[in-house]
Amino acid sequence: MNSQLYDVIHRRRDVRGQFTGEPVPDEVLHRVLSAAHAAPSVGLSQPWDFLVVRDVRLRGTFHDHVQHERATFAATLDGEAAQRFARIKIDGVLESTLSVVVTYDADRGGPAVLGRHAIADAGLYSVCLAIQNLWLAATAERLGVGWVSFYREPFVQDLLGIPTGIRPVAWLCLGPVTHLEETPDLERHGWRRRRPLAAVLHQDRWGAHPA
Repeated sequence: MNSQLYDVIHRRRDVRGQFTGEPVPDEVLHRVLSAAHAAPSVGLSQPWDFLVVRDVRLRGTFHDHVQHERATFAATLDGEAAQRFARIKIDGVLESTLSVVVTYDADRGGPAVLGRHAIADAGLYSVCLAIQNLWLAATAERLGVGWVSFYREPFVQDLLGIPTGIRPVAWLCLGPVTHLEETPDLERHGWRRRRPLAAVLHQDRWGAHPA
């Protein structure tokens, strides 16, 4: 058993407030992106691209957009949910060293992508595998990663000049951190509790739980 792999998996966190802003050595970033690019993909289509964003003005413009979307979501909450959300930091766009935007090109490997004919989203799943590889590799390198999901895809496409038809799947903040929290932020703030494996494990048919 490779205990180091399991350690990285369980140590990984969605980082918001622990970024130091210190540089990421080029060779380390290359290793992390190479790990992402080594992910499996349907029909070996490799439908991802990685856009490294260092420009402070671009990140500032994106951060303003994220705050607007945060306010939009906050307006849908009331009571205790609103109070809990007010305490939760949702991004590290300005504090992190850089960002990596991971995109999906549905035309990559086409017109006939082997294995995608029955599951149209298989290419999108492939991109998510690349993101997970990136996240685990970054964790192994003692870096933090934060996935920002408070944005509108057309805004990011226009901001970064991403061609029509290519989807920005993830805006990832990346960089050195002071530490990784023992408990995920949303659990620490009481937003959600992690479900135990037994609650999501079925055997042979849905709803048949192992003894």
